Amino acid sequence: MSDFSVTFHDLSVTKGFSPELIKRTESDLSVFLERVKPIIERVKQDGDAALLHFARELDGVTASEMTIRATEEEFDEAFAVIEPDVMDAIKYAIGNIRRFHEAQKPEDSWMIEVQPGIWAGDRCLPIDSVACYVPRGKGSFPSVLNMTAIPGTVAGVPRLIVVTPPAHDGRVDAGTLVAARLIGVKDVYKCGGAQAVAAVAFGTETVPACAKIVGPGSPYVVAAKRLLSDILDPGVPAGPSEAIILTDDSVDPVLAALDLIIESEHGPDSSAWLVTSSRRVAEGVRTALETHWAAMEAKRAGFSRAVLGGEHGGIILTKDFDAAVAFTNAYAPEHLEILTADPMADLGRIRNAGEVLLGHATPVTLGNYVLGPNAVLPTNRAARTHSPLSVHDFMKRMSFARVSDEAYPEAAWHAERFARFEGFDGHARAVSSARPMPEVALR
Repeated sequence: MSDFSVTFHDLSVTKGFSPELIKRTESDLSVFLERVKPIIERVKQDGDAALLHFARELDGVTASEMTIRATEEEFDEAFAVIEPDVMDAIKYAIGNIRRFHEAQKPEDSWMIEVQPGIWAGDRCLPIDSVACYVPRGKGSFPSVLNMTAIPGTVAGVPRLIVVTPPAHDGRVDAGTLVAARLIGVKDVYKCGGAQAVAAVAFGTETVPACAKIVGPGSPYVVAAKRLLSDILDPGVPAGPSEAIILTDDSVDPVLAALDLIIESEHGPDSSAWLVTSSRRVAEGVRTALETHWAAMEAKRAGFSRAVLGGEHGGIILTKDFDAAVAFTNAYAPEHLEILTADPMADLGRIRNAGEVLLGHATPVTLGNYVLGPNAVLPTNRAARTHSPLSVHDFMKRMSFARVSDEAYPEAAWHAERFARFEGFDGHARAVSSARPMPEVALR
């Protein structure tokens, strides 16, 4: 296939870009919303029976029997078959991710004196129950389990479970089970897609209902989260993978092409762009992609070709680096990699991105697996208002306050004026002279 199959947008002589360039595959969920409605309803009505039905119909399970909950024997077997080098990599990643999130954890409580005698503060408490969604459709993702379960355990969530699609043999991949046990998660359930979201929203005979679900997923998962958001907190809006590789003229195009492939190989619903002000880099990347694809496994190379040759990926050449930055901020990518002469200086120009990886030694691959910061990131421009998954997503704040008898009269006087101005007689009366207070408060 010729390198000219790569989508190329030459914006070097234009004043702006088409809004179509910032669209993702999840921008219009209308089709998926309709498709998942009957799935959700069936799980609500039939529980485990529906999960087993969809395991065969949608996940392609061919095993004659399948338990919905992973058994202790399956965990033990996973440890027996996992390769030693993979075990080392999982442990290395867990250590880094745990250290990062432990540093991120807020104080259990704090309190300040806002006025003499008026104290106010927050308590930070773990959410009672959270489900971690670990996708599997285009691969196995123990890395996603690490990113979702570790902050949950650091936060101290009492009931932390994992839902993940089964393989054709009705099992969970060994890496995911190994990671779960090492992290301390005992409850792993074999269900994926919209049916998994419905299961943790309503609960089934086997899967417990949870207050929240976190983790990335396909447009079907995103659609189910949206439909069930009044029952289940859908967490960080994390859909199909997306990335921007932002460069000036300093980067080696062969390196930039390598990193452009990273997120594009997830699947044809991904989005990935090289955004550069350098024609040399743009042309060099377009040529280098063919060499890299030729050296890759066919399926992943095919996914990457489909993305980088389609509507949601390719190469964008801008008139200058300012325009490249402007496009990046408008796009608000999940992953942003800055490959410039001074990436730390350019970081200050970025307003909207889920994560920013700086320089030639920090490819997205490292961020996805082992660096420590969370790789479950907001997609579909949600980085304009949302943050990466964190310990905070597994916790809630409870504010508290106490007013001394001595401080009460002044605070009450001001509050009564607010209440009367806004027309709330009951509010006002509660802090008026009608309130029976100890004598010390009336002095």
